[in-house]
Amino acid sequence: MSAVPLESPRSKGARQKLLEAALALVREQGYAATSVDELCQRAGVTKGAFFHHFRSKDALAVAAAEYWASATGAFFEAAPYHRHAEPLERVLGYIDFRKAILRGELPEFTCLVGTMVQEAYATHPDIRAACEAAICGHAATLESDIEAAMRRGGVRGDWTAQSLALHTQAVVQGAFVLAKATGTAEVACASLDHLRRYVELVFGRARPITTPGD
Repeated sequence: MSAVPLESPRSKGARQKLLEAALALVREQGYAATSVDELCQRAGVTKGAFFHHFRSKDALAVAAAEYWASATGAFFEAAPYHRHAEPLERVLGYIDFRKAILRGELPEFTCLVGTMVQEAYATHPDIRAACEAAICGHAATLESDIEAAMRRGGVRGDWTAQSLALHTQAVVQGAFVLAKATGTAEVACASLDHLRRYVELVFGRARPITTPGD
């Protein structure tokens, strides 16, 4: 996400520059297509500096997933949807916020860990685990609001707050895949609109169906 605040250029050391290069390049062209040479060139550091901080490209990928989780965690923690008094409004506000930040070019708003895990899940267990931690850790931040909304609305079912929180990430990550397939954010926005309608239905907040002229 281009809106995630990073350190100022003056404060960046070689490690920080390499992490940010990984965030950019992997989202632009994928993990396998990104070489150590390209990472060094984008970061403006030597190969010696790379191997001083990371023993391999895989090690950088794991660190980049952790850095991504930290940076995006702070970004979402400061987001305005937390200001809603009602828990359901916070959940719906989260979905609205996810839609609002679908701005810029595809690499700017798509997900580093979602991109990496699609390539690495079967061949790089350390990267897969780091991506799982990032995605599931972010989903977990929604659970308390979902649980509170369930209690407030007397909602029960054969599902849990955790499963719904993970479902939101399934929709978000799938929306990114569709955006890449179509080359536009429009289909991702539509997917998030459907997610919002689904959550409203689950919590009994369905909107009346209208037809043109009503």
